[in-house]
Amino acid sequence: MKENQSIFNFDKKLIKNNYDIIKNNIMKYDHKVTLLAATKTIPPDVINYAVNELGIRDIGENRVQELLDKYDAIQMEASDDSANNLNIHFIGALQTNKVKYIVDKVSMIHSLDSYKLAEEIEKQAAKINRIIDVLIEVNIGEEPNKSGVLPDYDIIVKFVSSLEAFSHVNVRGMMTMAPICQNNSEYVKYFKKTYKIFIDIFNKKFHNIDIPILSMGMSDSYIPAIECGSNMIRVGTALFGKRN
Repeated sequence: MKENQSIFNFDKKLIKNNYDIIKNNIMKYDHKVTLLAATKTIPPDVINYAVNELGIRDIGENRVQELLDKYDAIQMEASDDSANNLNIHFIGALQTNKVKYIVDKVSMIHSLDSYKLAEEIEKQAAKINRIIDVLIEVNIGEEPNKSGVLPDYDIIVKFVSSLEAFSHVNVRGMMTMAPICQNNSEYVKYFKKTYKIFIDIFNKKFHNIDIPILSMGMSDSYIPAIECGSNMIRVGTALFGKRN
């Protein structure tokens, strides 16, 4: 990852300060929120600092090749046997022909948006006898250049129901990425719509899910996302700072 290391300033003090700000913001809300560190372009030594020094337990990669390049260099120095494991999430668009490369490495795939992709995840997970947690990606802004299922109750219910036949794909909830907005009130419009769909489907229809996950909100939008019910935020720049 020499290329990434050359364009990124590894400032421990900055990252620690950013982490404290984010955690303090999260703690203002009554419901539990998981901080997922979005680590696209972040070199392994920085990830290892976040994991081993700050205690971050969830990281997310967007690109298959980058995940493979980093995987062996990411280390978790558990101080005792009771320490939680590191959860690696895949949060980017995933092509069916790339599933086989990550199915043994990730704990959750956030970008399930088609039955074809679900079939491939089931096929590859069955080969290694793993059950893979997935989130249904919803294109809440209905943007033609973005992946995701359309934000329609009936469409999403039909899609989720079709996945019940798979024994190695475990639907845990929903993920969305709002369009770029100018202010928090614009984000709230999209996040409230997502939350309404999420509650209607996962709190009423699919009771086998113990704790449904709603993953929404990134560096510039995680506060309004939490206010609208998100229980998992994907934060990169707000944690690690901007690249040079």
